[in-house]
Amino acid sequence: MIGDIVTVTVDRPLGSYHPEYKDMYYPVNYGYIKGIMAPDGEEQDAYILGVHEPVEKFTGKIIAIVHRSDDTEEKWVVCPRDMTFSKEEITEQIRFQEQYFQSEIVM
Repeated sequence: MIGDIVTVTVDRPLGSYHPEYKDMYYPVNYGYIKGIMAPDGEEQDAYILGVHEPVEKFTGKIIAIVHRSDDTEEKWVVCPRDMTFSKEEITEQIRFQEQYFQSEIVM
């Protein structure tokens, strides 16, 4: 699936806060891919990197998968088609949420 083009529906735009954990700030757009079910029974979640303003939807390429060894979920990392990020850059940008999990980035 890495390299696939997907459309992410953003339910937590850049600059927003988590609906339950009020101190968790989203420095990136975050959402889900409609119609693709994840192991947790919800639609597949995705981080959007390389987009520096809040958006409602975004179509881009999957550049990485974030596997969580202590959770049933995995997250996809999506960015504009002409961009790329290193594992270190991805780690830094998603740390706000992944710091609470044992996760590994697969590219």
